This record gives sequence, structure tokens and C-alpha cells, in this order.
Amino acid sequence: MRFSVFLNARSTAADQDRALIQDLIGHATSAANQGFDAIFMPDHHFNGYMPVASDSFMFASYLAAKLPHMHFGFSVVSVPLHHPIRFVERINILDQLTQGKLMIGVGSGTTPEEMIGFGVDYRDASAMSDRNLELAEQLWAKAMEDPAIEFENGPHKGVVLQRIAPAPYTPGHARLMPVALKEASSRRAAAHGWPAFIPAFTPPVIGGTQPFIHVKKWFDLYKGYLLEAGHSDAVIASALDWTTHTYQAVHVAETDEQARAELEIILRAYQDAIEREAAFNDKAEADNANRKTDRTPNALTEDWIGTWCLHGSPETVIEHLRPYADLGIGNILCGTTTGPLTPERLAYGEQTLRLLSERVMPAFAKSAPGHAA
Repeated sequence: MRFSVFLNARSTAADQDRALIQDLIGHATSAANQGFDAIFMPDHHFNGYMPVASDSFMFASYLAAKLPHMHFGFSVVSVPLHHPIRFVERINILDQLTQGKLMIGVGSGTTPEEMIGFGVDYRDASAMSDRNLELAEQLWAKAMEDPAIEFENGPHKGVVLQRIAPAPYTPGHARLMPVALKEASSRRAAAHGWPAFIPAFTPPVIGGTQPFIHVKKWFDLYKGYLLEAGHSDAVIASALDWTTHTYQAVHVAETDEQARAELEIILRAYQDAIEREAAFNDKAEADNANRKTDRTPNALTEDWIGTWCLHGSPETVIEHLRPYADLGIGNILCGTTTGPLTPERLAYGEQTLRLLSERVMPAFAKSAPGHAA
């Protein structure tokens, strides 16, 4: 099983942004040096959720130059917020720079505040996402001599006469990674032989204390479609190798008691940041067009911790992850900088990287007892 790092830190003021960027560069480099397989980034706008997530393609390009052996991913790109031409161009450039070590998580977005900033009606986000992905496939396939592609989708419109440049490094294009929360998204990933994000909840409830039940449900659905799609064994193995389960907050310490106490410090700061941003979210949801129908539990509740967190001693973390490895989850995505990135929080993140690398990851290496070589 692979282990990857999710750069999901927050800043709470403009004067913190530069330090956060520099700290995340160091944290990503530390993860690369300790044997993690990939760095994943979010795609968010107008708030302090990893400020460089306003253009995480640019940040990934910078990291790719420093860490050429690493894979890079996005969890996840809010597709309706991106003009389809720029979406395809950025992916192709990064696909070339990483020599194909790229995975683009795709979704319709979850934040009305971001939608109104880009002129998108939240109610249309899902349909816009599907249409933008259709357009992206057409743009990737278009050759110079093909007829022009003309489109209009929400605030996005244009006419492409020639082709998208540069061409992708990966045959066809870089791998996309839908979230396997719907039959359609699971089928899309499976039909193309792409990996998928496997969630630990079933909407409209976004939390709970039995995450594995949901993970197994969504993974079995996705894997069934993948096996039915008629791919070669190599394509199936590659897709499953990167099929990902995400923990927003991962914290490892020498003992379970220490890990829980430190996790609560992390989550209190995270929840304070969420509540600070709530007034702006309320403004965005002031009309029916942008009102959300689901609510994420408070981060200090057992429902949130049970769904979104992985914590404990190395031995407890191994015991927790063993059923996921046996199920066939290929990649564990670890949020190791969750919340405001204070010096204390960064030290906790580095502690987690070290203990995962030294004492957890070896238990899931392919040469470990009970695993195929």
C-alpha cells in the first residue's frame, strides 16, 4: 500500500501566507525524503485553505522541479471553476513536467463561496462539471485538421481552431481521479482505467464512526465496474495501485493517549478556523441558488474524527489500516498539516511523517510478511 501526503494547511491572515508556503515546501521535501510516494494538493479559493491552492497547478510545477521522483495529485479540482481550455492546458504542461507522474482528482465542488466568485450557480455545478469533462476529452482528442470545437458552459465559452499545446506526456492524457460517490463517477473512472477516491461516508450524512463499511461499499462498486470494463491486467493493477482513501487529519505519536491529546489540539485550532470563515460562507448561501443541503459535523465530534481522522501509536495505526490494505486500497492519503500551520502544528506534522515512515509504512511494503513480493 502506498502512502501520500496531503498539503491541507490553513493560514488565518495575509501576513501568514508566505511562511505557510515556505513551510509546505519544506514539509513536502521532508515527505519525499522519507519515502512517501506522492504529494497531493487541494483546489480552493478566497480563503486561507492552503493559499497556494488558488493555483495549485503552479505550486505543483514548482515542487515537481525540486522533487522529480515524486508523483503529484489533486484532491480535488473543482471542475466548474476552471475554463476547460485552461484546465486541459495546465494538466498537459504538468503531465510533461512530471513525465506522467500525475493524477487529477475531479469533482463538482463543495463551497458556494467559491462558486459565486467565479460566476457559477451552485445548483448547476454538477452538470457543469460533467460538461466540462466532456469538453476536456474533446480538446485532448482534437488534432490540427479536425473541425473547430465551439462551446458554452455556464461562464465558460470559446472556439478552438487548432489544438491544445503542449500535447500530453501520457497517452490520451493524464489520469483523472473521480470521487466514487455516485454510480456515474465510479463508472467513468472504471471505463477509462483510472484510479478513484474512495470515501468513508454516504451523503447526506458526512461523518460517522464506522468508516470501513462505507469504504468497502464504494470500493466494491468501483472495483466491480473496473473488472467489467475489459481492461488488461496491467491497466487494472495500475488503477487499483493508486485508488485512494483520504484522511483529512493523520496524527501519530508514541502512545495512543499522546496521539489523541495532540490530535485534539490540532482539531480545536482547525475548528476555530472553520468557524471564523463561517460568516463568509453564510453570505454566499444567502440565496437558494447557493444553499448547501449537507453539513459536515464539528471536527471535535466523534463522527468527524471517526470518518476523517487516523490517529494513534504506530501499532494502532497499523491495526486500523490492515483491513483497508486487505480490501485492496492502493494509496492512503494523509493530511499531515490540517488546520492553521503554526510552528507547533508543523512539528506535529513532522513527527507524524517520521513515525509513519519508520514504523508504519514498512508494515505495508510489498516485501512485508503477508504481502506479495
